[in-house]
Amino acid sequence: MPPTGDDLDRWAAAANRLWLFLDYDGTLADFAPIPERIEPQAEIVELLKQLSADPRFRVAVISGRRLEDVRLLLPVPGIFLAGIYGVEIQTPKGGQIYRAEYNSIRPILQELKSRWEEIVSGRSGFYVEDKGLALTLHIPASGQAGIGRVLTAARQAVDGNVPSDQFRRFDDGKLLEIAPLQAHKGQAVQYLLERFPFPAARLVYLGDDDRDQEAFEVVHALGGVAIQVFHLDTPVRFRAADTTLDSPRAARQWLEGLLSES
Repeated sequence: MPPTGDDLDRWAAAANRLWLFLDYDGTLADFAPIPERIEPQAEIVELLKQLSADPRFRVAVISGRRLEDVRLLLPVPGIFLAGIYGVEIQTPKGGQIYRAEYNSIRPILQELKSRWEEIVSGRSGFYVEDKGLALTLHIPASGQAGIGRVLTAARQAVDGNVPSDQFRRFDDGKLLEIAPLQAHKGQAVQYLLERFPFPAARLVYLGDDDRDQEAFEVVHALGGVAIQVFHLDTPVRFRAADTTLDSPRAARQWLEGLLSES
C-alpha cells in the first residue's frame, strides 16, 4: 500500500531523490478569477526555486495552460514546465519540445474556433480561449438562459469536423476543450521519465482534477504516490488518490516541509 499521513512524510524524507510532478491551478495556486490574466505569485516562485536548487529534487509542473503562460507564471530556472497537459515542454536548460505536429493540428482548430466564436457571439459569459495547440470554450455558471443550446451547438461543431484519431475532447459542463491526443498528463509523466531519467528517484504527483487522475495511475504503476489537492470544485476524493491535502496552501506547506527535511 502507498504511504499516507505520517508514513508519507517519512517515506519522502527517506528518499535520496524525489521527482515532484505538480499541477498549477488548483494545486499550487488557487484558481484565478480571470484565468487569462497572468499574475505570478512570489510565494510559489520562491518555493520552486528552492526545490530546484536542491539536488535531491527534480520538479516538473504540468499545466493545462499554454507553455507561454506557464513560463510567465513560473520564471524558475532548472525545472521542467509543460503546457497543454504535456503537449508543449520546456526543459530545465530552456530547450523546447512539442509532442504534436502544429501544421496538422492548427488548421482544424482554426476552423473550429471560427465556428465556436460564431455560436457564442453576443452571449455574455462565454469565451473561446485559443491556446494554439488546443481550443477551450469556457461556459458561464448555470442560471443563464440558453446555455444548453449553446453547448449543444458547440458540441455539434466538433462532431464530424474534429477527427478522433488526432484529438481528445474534455467536456465537463464548465468547459469544452479540444486538444491533441498527446494532451494527457499521464503520457507526459511517462515521456519525461523515459526521456530524462532520474535513477532511483521516488515519484510524487500533486493534482486536483480528473486530468491529474490520468497521471495518478502512471505514478502508481511505478511505485509512486498520488496526492489530491482539494478545493471547492472537487469536493469528492478521487479513487486513484492515495491521500489528500485540503487546499493549495496546504500543498505548498507540504512541499516546504520537504525542504526542511533535506
